[in-house]
Amino acid sequence: MKIMVETSARHIHLTQADLDTLFGPGYQLTAKKALSQPGQFACVEKVEVVGPKSSIKLSILGPVRPETQVELAKTDARSIGIDAPLRMSGHLEGTPGCKLIGPKGEVTIDHGVIIAKRHAHFTPEQAVEYGVTDGEVIGIKLDYNERSLVFGDVIARVSKTAGLAVHIDTDEANAAGLTGTVDGEVVKF
Repeated sequence: MKIMVETSARHIHLTQADLDTLFGPGYQLTAKKALSQPGQFACVEKVEVVGPKSSIKLSILGPVRPETQVELAKTDARSIGIDAPLRMSGHLEGTPGCKLIGPKGEVTIDHGVIIAKRHAHFTPEQAVEYGVTDGEVIGIKLDYNERSLVFGDVIARVSKTAGLAVHIDTDEANAAGLTGTVDGEVVKF
């Protein structure tokens, strides 16, 4: 069955406290574009993420979260000198930290930098339709620009608030020759 595959470029999720430090007390994020996950949005605001070797500017995704999290592709992490582990979003224990710089202040986080594990979002009804369960490992088959491949180790995430989509990072999108949002096919192993 077909499923939308999106490239999730490097980005950051912030707590309200870190947002306040970086942008000023009581700051509210400015939505630029709605994302495929209901209620989530890309923001106008950006934050500089500083590693031991260099820094990069990252877009903020809203709304604010309970914990600040920096999501990079492996290439991004290497370029700024952070040895970020491959993790599911929100699984931040034992991860490295970094310095964040905004227009009004700086924050040093002691953990929270990850390379996000590729995953597919389903509502409970869609999970039944696609024959997947929460946490199940599936594959996604892609065939674009003469770079056909099957991504294994895609984690199915089932939630009532999900928008049907697969999220891969920019390194993975480049490996598949993708230039935008495409349709993939769910593969069961």
